[in-house]
Amino acid sequence: MVTRQRRSQPSDPSPSTYTKLDKANKSDGGGAEDEKGLGWFLPFVALGMLRYMSASSNIIHDCDEVFNYWEPLHFLLYKTGFQTWEYSSQFALRSYLYLLFHELVGRPASWLFAEEKVRVFVAVRLFLGLLSVITETVLVVALSRKYGKRLASYALAMLCLTSGCFFASTSFLPSSFSMYAMSLASGLFLLDKPAASVAVAATGVILGWPFSILAFLPVTLYSLSRKFNRAFIAGAVTSIILLALSTVIDFHYYGRWTSSVLNILIYNVAGGGESHLYGTEGPFYYLRNGFNNFNFCFLLALLFLGILPIARKKYAPDLLIVVSPIYIWLGFMSLQPHKEERFLYPIYPLICVAASAVIESFPDLFRDKYNPRSDSIMVKAAKILRPVILSLILCASHARTFSLIHGYSAPMEVYKILEHHDDAGTGSVLCVGSEWHRFPSSFFIPNYVSEVRWIDDGFRGLLPFPFNSTLGGTASAPSYFNNKNKASNEQYLHDIDACTFLVELQLKRPYLTRGSDMSTWEAIAAIPYLDRELSPSLYRSFFIPYLWQDKNVFGMYKLLKRIPK
Repeated sequence: MVTRQRRSQPSDPSPSTYTKLDKANKSDGGGAEDEKGLGWFLPFVALGMLRYMSASSNIIHDCDEVFNYWEPLHFLLYKTGFQTWEYSSQFALRSYLYLLFHELVGRPASWLFAEEKVRVFVAVRLFLGLLSVITETVLVVALSRKYGKRLASYALAMLCLTSGCFFASTSFLPSSFSMYAMSLASGLFLLDKPAASVAVAATGVILGWPFSILAFLPVTLYSLSRKFNRAFIAGAVTSIILLALSTVIDFHYYGRWTSSVLNILIYNVAGGGESHLYGTEGPFYYLRNGFNNFNFCFLLALLFLGILPIARKKYAPDLLIVVSPIYIWLGFMSLQPHKEERFLYPIYPLICVAASAVIESFPDLFRDKYNPRSDSIMVKAAKILRPVILSLILCASHARTFSLIHGYSAPMEVYKILEHHDDAGTGSVLCVGSEWHRFPSSFFIPNYVSEVRWIDDGFRGLLPFPFNSTLGGTASAPSYFNNKNKASNEQYLHDIDACTFLVELQLKRPYLTRGSDMSTWEAIAAIPYLDRELSPSLYRSFFIPYLWQDKNVFGMYKLLKRIPK
């Protein structure tokens, strides 16, 4: 009797489902290495090195970072600092819970470094960089386990070196915190941990930036559809705890029962908001900004939907869910009249992920659908093109980063020089005119300087005032604050003779500045500063060897000291 043998099944799974086995069996050079994927050590170390560089060399890109976050933190630590109208207890738009989270590092650092406040500043930045490293490491490892070593490696390289991620990673802003939460929530989602993903998303919205809820919706809703009970409970419990904690802390600092989370939503949404008072931009602002900060990486990320019909088996639905906030957030934010570069921070890591997926899929665009294992000339060319495109992105990113750091770092460097001129004596007054918006924070002001005062150079908006302890400090509601961006009569120092030091940017313009009077002022520091208006956009945006210095125009950022009479 002959026993019938069952025909052996092919080792390849059905083409309708993508698995890591597909990846290993391809002739792309994957194999066991792709199956193993990236470990935790390499991403952590690589990201750690770049975030350390960012913490120590990053410039401050937005005065909102200084006056709404660094200054209130300085007040909590040292009892001096500037207050904006958003921190008036009348409006209470800013969360003290967010500040206290950073005070966990700032307070011990202030004890450790005493009067060396710049080192406290750097310590907080290092903490921000560490948060970025941890969350992005989770994302990279999740990508590696889900989609293979190559895609994860591309994403890691872009997270490390693209200008957008380099600068946003150590910026003291709620949108940066939402960016950390987006990386972690996306990574946990890909690791099939929906409850943890929803909890992190809730943290990013409540502790970070409430408006980022729109960017977190795809991952949150899909996580709820997978394991509703666990994900819903995790998100609800996290939200309730953080909202309650935020309300109690706001009560402590604002001196009344209020919720900064609710207040900022009411002001900007229900109340219509008046953010247009602080400037408006056209609908293509974020497209230009995205290219400046991510160059070809940004363009490739936008093409993700275009390659999806070909790579659907690999990337749908999970990776599509992860990168979909790029399109949702870009569309929504482009419709708003007031635009800021920092508003895109929450989706920065996703831009790197989407671009990596597109680059990794280049060969798939040219494969024969009936014979996917064959390597035609076009497929081989596409494989070669992958490292070429990645190298181009990284080189352009370095050029952008180098240009910004070396072109615009003068304000922070100039203020650091103040600590070497304590011979001016206690009670010195530092005056700042039109350069108020580049003030790097009170962390750069030594203790012998008793006041930083604004002087009138024509600005007619409302400027920050020092926190007034006699009016209640954080609980005060000074009458000089308003939410209409109208200048107060009290914001300027009118007696210029009271100024001991003066900070000024001297550009090549047909008019004299205060510091031009050499009989009154002597320059004790002068550092070149890139003149944006007179420099060609290509050369100021990207560092091109031998041409950056020659083609661009530079002014001098000066610290001046009054000459004794």
